[in-house]
Amino acid sequence: MTGSQVYLRPLTGDDAAAFVPWVNDAEVTRTLAVGAAVMDRQAEQAWIEKMNASGSDVLFGIAIQETGRLIGSIGLNQIDFRYRGASLGMMIGEKSMWGKGYGTEATRLVVRYAFEKLHLNRVQLHVYEYNLRGIRVYEKVGFRLEGVLRQEHVYDGRFWDTVVMAILREEWEKRPALPEADPRKT
Repeated sequence: MTGSQVYLRPLTGDDAAAFVPWVNDAEVTRTLAVGAAVMDRQAEQAWIEKMNASGSDVLFGIAIQETGRLIGSIGLNQIDFRYRGASLGMMIGEKSMWGKGYGTEATRLVVRYAFEKLHLNRVQLHVYEYNLRGIRVYEKVGFRLEGVLRQEHVYDGRFWDTVVMAILREEWEKRPALPEADPRKT
């Protein structure tokens, strides 16, 4: 799947080395639902292989169009083909790439994949209230607030709300077309 700035590609075990510094960086993981355990290359490789073997998850690497540089990952988890829904998760691990629109474009690409290729009806996500950058990304793509899990998350010695957002197929189909949403680029 190709956008104007990034493309999504399958991850392999060889990509694990790129993930190790990201998943061990507290600034990167503060917005992710991951534990505090230190992860090594073998653990990351096992996780990528597990996701790739799963029948209910799809995982993609986010790479820069111009250079092919891997900067993060995005995926659909807990895909339910019966009820046609999934949960979205994303990480831009390369901090120097934050704030450049790459997460927004990657989210658009994977949501398009969910609706047009997997024929899902709903994509949902959970985002911590302090992740304002993430909330803005999801709103730009068309996700709507569905609810709040009050004080559901603990971070930095404080309780935080978890925001529940979702986008429906019909909402996606009604949005204005964007250049990176061109199906010929898939």
